Amino acid sequence: MIGGTLGRYFARRFIKTIVAVFAGVFALIYAIDLVEMLRRSGDTPAATGLLMAWDSLLHTPIIAEQALPFAVLFGTMISFLDLSRKLELVVARAAGVSAWQFIAPALLVVVAIGIAAATLFNPMATAMKRQSDRLEAKLFGAGANNSGGVWIRQKSVDGEAVVHADGRDDSGPSLIHVQVFNFDANGGFVERVDADGAKLRDGYWSLNGVNVVTPGFDTLTTKSYLLATSLTKAEVAQAFVAPETVSFWELPELAAQTDRAGLNATGYRLRFQELLALPLTLAAMVIVAACFSLRFFRLGGVQKMVSGGVAAGFVLYVVTKLVNDLGGAGVFSAPVAGWSTAVVGCLFGFYVLLHQEDG
Repeated sequence: MIGGTLGRYFARRFIKTIVAVFAGVFALIYAIDLVEMLRRSGDTPAATGLLMAWDSLLHTPIIAEQALPFAVLFGTMISFLDLSRKLELVVARAAGVSAWQFIAPALLVVVAIGIAAATLFNPMATAMKRQSDRLEAKLFGAGANNSGGVWIRQKSVDGEAVVHADGRDDSGPSLIHVQVFNFDANGGFVERVDADGAKLRDGYWSLNGVNVVTPGFDTLTTKSYLLATSLTKAEVAQAFVAPETVSFWELPELAAQTDRAGLNATGYRLRFQELLALPLTLAAMVIVAACFSLRFFRLGGVQKMVSGGVAAGFVLYVVTKLVNDLGGAGVFSAPVAGWSTAVVGCLFGFYVLLHQEDG
């Protein structure tokens, strides 16, 4: 087995390189986001440059978190190539150290990084993102962070209704720019209600500035419209919480609450499984990187090796996003969508390394 001294030396090299790559990615994301925020704040006098710099810093961690697997991939490849360039891997091989023993310190390092990222960095990043959302809502107006709107399905004594809102007014449990699609008890479409806003009361929505469109009848315009609901203020607020902005520790309870409210909790479950699988995902990146960076440096072909590693990492990332989207649509269960690509990536890497090292 690899000695303790050599293992700690390799581990320190991996930690330094991965942290350096992640810091570089973090700085790049921050710079790009700051430029975008300064452009966006041009017509808002209250949005000063210093305030926009702080706002960009608040939501950079949640974006950088998504780049962590790539930081691990590139950091591991750089570490292995540097060890090979300095002939340290050659000396280790001559001493009887196998490729599997080279990888062991890196795997231990990234598993620890993955656990820390899920349990410590993610809660910090989500808290900063929520603070950023509140700041942007204050500067740019309500609904600034809900440009895609939100959909809510509800059941009441009047049947089912699907509610779409462009955003939420932070001054209270109110929605802005609302559309309601009403269905009867048998699932037949009844009418569409367009409203400027909706305020949640005890047991009903109070809509204002309403146009009611009913098939076969003229459009009815009215100042107010009441819609029965069984939703509470807390349940409505949850509908505006994106899974990416919820802490790892809060996801299971929020998913359970969303289920009890009759809303779709798939996104929260999928996000929880993704974070649980993060250490294995980072381990897959290390194994894939090893497949393309353990070649003796002086034999040449370094550019081809690096290109192959980048391509393999990119393909793994794309497949991960595709599977996650299918999981979010309900095609796959949350555990399958969250863990499958990490497992497949590890198996692929082990297969290639077995072929390369053991014939």
